[in-house]
Amino acid sequence: MNQTRSFTRGHEVGREAAELARRHGWTDDPAFGTVSNSLASTLTWQARLEEAERWLQAAERTLRAEAVEPATAAAIRMTRGQVEMLRDRDSEALAAFAAAELVSRRLTSPHDCTPWIRGFLLQALVRLGRTEQAGQFLDGLSDADREHGEIAIGEAKLRLATGDPRAATAALASALAGTAPVAWENGLAEQYVLEAIARDSLGDRVTAHSALERALDLAEPDGQLQPFLLHPAPVLLDRHTRHPTAHPSLLAEIRSMLAGPGSTAGDSRPVASRDGSSVIVPPRRPEPLLEPLSESEIRVLRYLPTNLTTPEIARELSVSPNTVRTHVRHMYGKFGTHHRAETVELARALGLLAPSRTGRATAR
Repeated sequence: MNQTRSFTRGHEVGREAAELARRHGWTDDPAFGTVSNSLASTLTWQARLEEAERWLQAAERTLRAEAVEPATAAAIRMTRGQVEMLRDRDSEALAAFAAAELVSRRLTSPHDCTPWIRGFLLQALVRLGRTEQAGQFLDGLSDADREHGEIAIGEAKLRLATGDPRAATAALASALAGTAPVAWENGLAEQYVLEAIARDSLGDRVTAHSALERALDLAEPDGQLQPFLLHPAPVLLDRHTRHPTAHPSLLAEIRSMLAGPGSTAGDSRPVASRDGSSVIVPPRRPEPLLEPLSESEIRVLRYLPTNLTTPEIARELSVSPNTVRTHVRHMYGKFGTHHRAETVELARALGLLAPSRTGRATAR
């Protein structure tokens, strides 16, 4: 059954319960761990990681209690995995999700957190480049497990990473149609983000922007940022600013977090969110090319960071200017870009070009 949960209301109730527990000295009680983890989880979805870390550590301290329920222990470890994944510490995230999955096997009845744990575990494997292992884990799940919308998120991420956006849309279809069980309806924002990325990769920009707007619809009420940070699509988000949107403020915040001024690839950075709190922004992860460049396109790409004009590049390669223009146009389609400098930036981020050096000629 789909469940709609309000972050705002849940956060208020959680803080009231936590304050009551502190007043009575119950902070070592497993129940306090449940409350603390609930607060940490909410803050993590909002990417407010400094606050989330404090509540998560409080929750983790209760894991030492013998009375802690397996479901609570699994949920706490799942939140730890989410925090580490947002910090771009994917090995630590995988370890946390694997521990959560192991604990979840002790549950005597199905629990809402189990599909989420397995879906996140799939994502962590994909982010680490271990797609073969992710596929084996997915194949090992039962048909009933794979029906869950949360598993669809991990599968879609896997299909995109292996260059099959059409399979990604197929994985998401049941959940987006409302026919697959989803423990938490608000989590559909993540599925719509992946749907947008997959549709854009297939050249269906109308559906892509419709899906992205739906993701923003679902994310706005509770300030969800995690779906857009775990599945960054900066080019798609940039294009969305030229479409009618009901969420210009949220869209601007997400774009700023993914590519803030002065940011350096590989560095997490603190950014002020709309409510003034500090969030930790993971390094930008450009989406991989869904179709590899041809050898001819790679040869042209290597000249794009220079100041050479199209006719000059053509002379260097002993081809016609029209041939160069054709290769550049095809590259724009594969990168999802519109300008030479934008293409060079993404090519460097993907490791297709050497990093820029001081004094080196720039693309124009």
